[in-house]
Amino acid sequence: MDKVRVIEIKKSVFAQNELDADSLRRELKERGVYLLNLMSAPGSGKTTTLIKTINLLKDKLRIAVMEADIDSDVDAVKIKEATGIQSIQLHTGGMCHLDAEMTRQGLDGLDLKDVDLVILENVGNLVCPAEFDTGAARNAMILSVPEGHDKPLKYPLMFTVCDVVVINKMDVAPYFDFDLDKCKEYIKMRNPGAEVIPICAKTGEGVEAFAQWILTQINNWKN
Repeated sequence: MDKVRVIEIKKSVFAQNELDADSLRRELKERGVYLLNLMSAPGSGKTTTLIKTINLLKDKLRIAVMEADIDSDVDAVKIKEATGIQSIQLHTGGMCHLDAEMTRQGLDGLDLKDVDLVILENVGNLVCPAEFDTGAARNAMILSVPEGHDKPLKYPLMFTVCDVVVINKMDVAPYFDFDLDKCKEYIKMRNPGAEVIPICAKTGEGVEAFAQWILTQINNWKN
């Protein structure tokens, strides 16, 4: 009996996306635009963290935000009203992630001539967004305390691809039996080079450290 032909479509899609992402990274570097990809599960506090972070940085950097969701423009409106910066909404048409080409389309909707930093708030999901390179210079993620300190063990790729893990909602850690030391240990198991920054976006505690991390990354990227 003849063997059935197997075509590795997933592999080829990823390979093409990696080429597109590398091309986009080069183009953004030439234009002096730093792209940060921010990922997390729904409800982790991405938008609140972004608002606090942007308000700390907007006197130092010209910032724009792309909000990715399956539907609605709630987050883009919230960002614009709370910070006054350029903000657009990306609808993914049911897709649970953004890839490099989708990111490029979003960037085309921004006026980049007066922008130093673009923050992409990816679709809320701990699986799909980690699989697709968006062309960002760095990847960041937010893990919230109610999700549990064991998430790095359950979603290894997300923690492997991220350069920094922001642990949000530290104010409620005592109520959720959250072990920060264990969480850091598990993150280091997946990614020894990842920086870990505990914060409370609601109160603003620790957010300045995240803002400083972004500034440092941009300065290193320029030099």
